[in-house]
Amino acid sequence: MSGLTGIIDVIAFTGDASWGGYTMVSGRWIDKPGEAVVPTPFLAATGTRIGDTVTLNGLAEPVTVRIVGEVLDPRNDGMQVFTDASTLTSAHPDLTETSHHIAVTSGTDVSDYVDTLNKDLAPLGVTARAGGLDAGSDMVVTLNALSAILTLMLVAVAALGVLNGVLLDTRERVREIGVHRALGMTPWQTIAMVITSVVVTGLVAGTLGVPLGVALHGWVMPAMGDSVGLRLPGSVIAVYHGAELLLLALGGLLIATLGALLPAGWAARARTATALRTE
Repeated sequence: MSGLTGIIDVIAFTGDASWGGYTMVSGRWIDKPGEAVVPTPFLAATGTRIGDTVTLNGLAEPVTVRIVGEVLDPRNDGMQVFTDASTLTSAHPDLTETSHHIAVTSGTDVSDYVDTLNKDLAPLGVTARAGGLDAGSDMVVTLNALSAILTLMLVAVAALGVLNGVLLDTRERVREIGVHRALGMTPWQTIAMVITSVVVTGLVAGTLGVPLGVALHGWVMPAMGDSVGLRLPGSVIAVYHGAELLLLALGGLLIATLGALLPAGWAARARTATALRTE
């Protein structure tokens, strides 16, 4: 690669591979020889942008390609060039195919398909694997792990906050609960009373938290991508739809209920006489 030391993977396709799960960040996919698509880290390392030309060395003769698109692909640390096989024909006329991309029909179980295909390919010493951006990418695994850990931490903090608040409120109302128990309130009714006290709070928290969370998601995800040298397109960030947002809003109610279960159980087990003597 002109202006860049080291080895760059050049991946050449003999047909239209735009269906192969490549998400464009900007620009477009290659549609004729002499064009190339590259990931964000490649642009950053070479100081190039869409519309610039780069020269590929290491073949029988240098090959110049024009960058027409930026693709989201973190494999090989993003140091790849995607182009049409015809682009390299003059410099390397005896190109050999190293892999085949297979498009499966909608509804196909990819894992089962790959397992069956591997059984048939085993005598040939060839293996198949599921495609996608997460295939062999430590970056994507890291991003997914960070997102999952952050989500679990936020849920745990929210539930502990509810637990603390409801526990304090229940202890302050223990005499009132004792009076209700003396008048015939059952343990299950006591649990229902304590949990009901957080329903409105949970609904309000969910209603306010969802838009704030979506806004935070729109800020955090690009920042996480930037930290590993990736620029995430809008299609990757805008992943929430109406039904999902409604479920997330109800998640506030669920977290409030889970946080109130322990204090509710304590209130239900409290002895009536002990509760009445509590000041």
